[in-house]
Amino acid sequence: MPSPPPDWVKALKPSGPQGSELLAQERAQSKINVDKLSELLHTREFLQRQEQLVKLLQPEKVFDKSQNHTLGRVERLQRSLAKAKRLQQLAEQHQWSMEELHAANELIGEPTPYGLHASMFLVTLREQGTPEQHKLFLERAAKYQIIGCYAQTELGHGSNVRGLETTATWNPEDKTFTINSPTLTSSKWWIGSLGRTANHAVVMAQLFIGGKNFGPHPFVVQVRDLESHQPLENVYVGDIGPKFGYNTMDNGFLLFNNVKVPHVNMLARFSRIDKDTNKYIRPALPSLVFGTLTWVRSNIVLQSGGVLARGVTIATRYAAVRRQFQDRDADSSSGEMQVLNYKMVQVRLLPLLASMYALHFTGRGMMNLYEQNQQRMKAAASPGQDNRGAGPEELRAGADLLADLHATSCGLKALASTTAGEGLEVCRRACGGHGYSSYSGIGSYYSDYLPTLTWEGDNYMLTQQVARYLLKSARAVLSGKAADNDTSRILRTYLDRREKGASFDILENDADIVDAFAWRTAHLTFEALKHRDAEKRSWNSLLVDFWRLSTAHSQYLVVKNFYEAVSSPKLSQSLDNETKTLMHALFRLYSLHTLEREAAEFFSSGAVTVRQISLTRTSAVMKLLDEVRPHAIRLVDAWAIPDWQLDSSLGRSDGNVYEDLFRRASQENPVNDLVFDPYPWNAAVLKNEPPKSKL
Repeated sequence: MPSPPPDWVKALKPSGPQGSELLAQERAQSKINVDKLSELLHTREFLQRQEQLVKLLQPEKVFDKSQNHTLGRVERLQRSLAKAKRLQQLAEQHQWSMEELHAANELIGEPTPYGLHASMFLVTLREQGTPEQHKLFLERAAKYQIIGCYAQTELGHGSNVRGLETTATWNPEDKTFTINSPTLTSSKWWIGSLGRTANHAVVMAQLFIGGKNFGPHPFVVQVRDLESHQPLENVYVGDIGPKFGYNTMDNGFLLFNNVKVPHVNMLARFSRIDKDTNKYIRPALPSLVFGTLTWVRSNIVLQSGGVLARGVTIATRYAAVRRQFQDRDADSSSGEMQVLNYKMVQVRLLPLLASMYALHFTGRGMMNLYEQNQQRMKAAASPGQDNRGAGPEELRAGADLLADLHATSCGLKALASTTAGEGLEVCRRACGGHGYSSYSGIGSYYSDYLPTLTWEGDNYMLTQQVARYLLKSARAVLSGKAADNDTSRILRTYLDRREKGASFDILENDADIVDAFAWRTAHLTFEALKHRDAEKRSWNSLLVDFWRLSTAHSQYLVVKNFYEAVSSPKLSQSLDNETKTLMHALFRLYSLHTLEREAAEFFSSGAVTVRQISLTRTSAVMKLLDEVRPHAIRLVDAWAIPDWQLDSSLGRSDGNVYEDLFRRASQENPVNDLVFDPYPWNAAVLKNEPPKSKL
């Protein structure tokens, strides 16, 4: 490492006031009870566990983060596997639950090569395996005796699961399946944990029986030897190379040359082949095989608020410490102004602060809905035949709960991940030039999070499935056969009031804000239905309308969940009056700022007037920024993100921004160990480097 700076450099301090003083002033001007708000967001048990985990993990050398920004991919990938191994050892030593292991991994702050084993591989085995398969695969996987991944996406197909090219052909003579990759584009691709780590994979492949295609099904396939860890015969597998981010994960490719697997390797909880008759036994609900994707999308919604919170925490704290220019209307002796006091900074950061709260409460509601629907789906299963399109949103009557969950998970996944991903970039730019430094901490979060906007369904593609569900619901409402759920309710309300108009008081009544968002969704739904059914417009010509419709519906769901959360007895009992009032202000800031950006649709639907839009833009949102501004630091403090997890010079909770940025640059930067030979006539790049031989 570079030599320490001389004493005269060590004696230097940033020009005053110090960052620590500025953050102390920020916290002093707000009376929010940070501890109570943190407990509401995360629970006391979570916060205590997090504190204990940081104390346990931080001292260990394997978890050192000082070189995360300077090492190359090969070194980081190896170090990440070492971290994953140590986490698993600690999990066994301390008998951690899955929640504790997940929390520890979040604190490490990077994806590890065990990531897809611990999530999708184990979840798929548990959700779609039989008791026999649990014994054979899940028990060994849970003990890390086999390491797995979830191999669905291919080089040529991602979101279109029904277009997958990998095949699994049933062999009645020896009761096996032949797994085959018939084309180059059938290569499994982007599969996390597969590149160098996994020795097993859940492979999604087209099931063929007697020449007939029964669609994609999951198969457990061993791909590497358990001792040598070399690929098995007729298996070609490897890492796909460096990515824009996520480079501590070994995303891989996988090809099969007619590899046979036993009958038991087809996950058979919901569908199977009778070995005696060679007949296919259909799943009670075909869409149950999409359970893993729905679970992942629900988790993405839940996690998006936390990911955004990291960027907002860094940017908000730094904007409170950073001072630039003077207020043009202030006295010339007033000194430079905190960046956070500029309205142009507030209007970028504070709505994102409100968004992270909105997404958090929505994510909680989403996970609760998922758990409820999993139980109902399994109980309500009944045999039948489907003639469906490309996704599980086209379901028989009687599967309305699953259809609603699927549409909700698709739409909210798209909106939440887009909000978080684009929000992180807004946070980086709000940090000015220093935001471009890796030491800011935002860059790594941004690049690692970006794939979320395209995996488990490209965000634009997913919106088609939401639109399809809403059109189907609208047809059911018009025919008097609608399901008893919230979607049908808002569509019926719109039809009942359409002639006399809306008249929502969005500036004074919070409940009316929710109703205005619902009205906009219903209006866009019936407009799309008119284009599709009455005007007979092609599906492709309506894709932009469908994207707008899905976005509107998902924004309604976030606004509805946020309103229900801030109005709930639990929040009322947990927080003091000042904090409760501020939570309602955050709800209005998120909702009205969103309404302002989507003003054309709210006006054209008749949900609001031009005057209301004007007042929202010029008055309401600006007043809400003023109302939230004094509490901004405490509102990010309440997320209780440890400095060690944040790993950011700009976002330090003590405000020592410049000291830490200079320390990292001067003392943790290995480039400063190099002594260059700068002259063009010398072949050596470094001083004392052996001369290169001439060819």
